[in-house]
Amino acid sequence: MCRHLAYLGPTVAIGRLLVDPPAGLYRQSWAPRLQQYGSMNADGFGVGWYAEHDPVPARYRRAGPIWADPSFTDLARVVRTRALLAAVRSATDGCAPGEAAAAPFGADRWLFSHNGALPGWPGQLGKLAATLPPEELLDLAAASDSALLWALVLHRLRAGAPLDTALAQTVLEAAGHCAEARLNLLLTDGTSIAAVAWGDSLCYRRGPGSVLLASEPYDDLPGWEHPPDRSLLLADPDGVTVRPLG
Repeated sequence: MCRHLAYLGPTVAIGRLLVDPPAGLYRQSWAPRLQQYGSMNADGFGVGWYAEHDPVPARYRRAGPIWADPSFTDLARVVRTRALLAAVRSATDGCAPGEAAAAPFGADRWLFSHNGALPGWPGQLGKLAATLPPEELLDLAAASDSALLWALVLHRLRAGAPLDTALAQTVLEAAGHCAEARLNLLLTDGTSIAAVAWGDSLCYRRGPGSVLLASEPYDDLPGWEHPPDRSLLLADPDGVTVRPLG
């Protein structure tokens, strides 16, 4: 499993969202509070963010734990953004190590992350992988279950599907091939966030002109909402819609 977070709102330093909160993503790398599978997230990390007047996000990813990268906290202190997606990784058995396997995955204007697992990777997921065109399967970002899910989502996005539709169709397809799948997903284009709660914790909190979705609350202040399992969420700074999935 992993922990991840997505934010839209007023421009803020990355560190205010990831490092400064008492139970933020930085701390969740070694002391998550709601994680059901695994106890640490030390197999890589990444953050993707949107700069002003540029629809294509930048990404900073590393193969090791977030606490072992002294450059990250310095970068997070000064880089400011109105939209980001970040994750710390606990690798699924059989999935590739390395920076390329660390979320967020990205292409064009989109960022994506997966908190969960597809048990049986890779041997039992051949039929799911075969739903992709061969050239897209060969172009997987990494040899991992998360990268396969990202390829399935990206295929739908590039065919014109909205964020929430791309996630919903991918989750239902993946769950049809793997009944034990855990599929908490985050996807953003820098203006909206789509998310799925499927098999592990997910929460959100709205603020003045902002919205934040995360695997777990990064503090104990009021306002965190916990949607039911098997929910599809679509959020922007004006509101969050939650509807059943599956």
